[in-house]
Amino acid sequence: MDRRRFRANVYVDLAANRGFARMSLSGTGSASAVAAFLSVLERDPRCKILSLDPDTSAHSPEVLRSVARSHSACAGVYCAVLVEGIIAKGDTLTLLD
Repeated sequence: MDRRRFRANVYVDLAANRGFARMSLSGTGSASAVAAFLSVLERDPRCKILSLDPDTSAHSPEVLRSVARSHSACAGVYCAVLVEGIIAKGDTLTLLD
């Protein structure tokens, strides 16, 4: 699926934890150290925009239905920036307690 549907600011490859593993981070208060420090605040509830193809605007309601059924209508997490920095493709993510 074209990830532009999700309109994320940052994508993280969780390697062994494919899919929606990032959802387990929400509410933990964990900080992530890359070139910046982020705090995971909460899960991101999604709306109908996920159902729209970013190129054609064709409506595919099964996309949102799948997210709703499998992930309580959430995809991604909201974070707060604790320390500003520059994040680049290939940077390592470290979870801190």
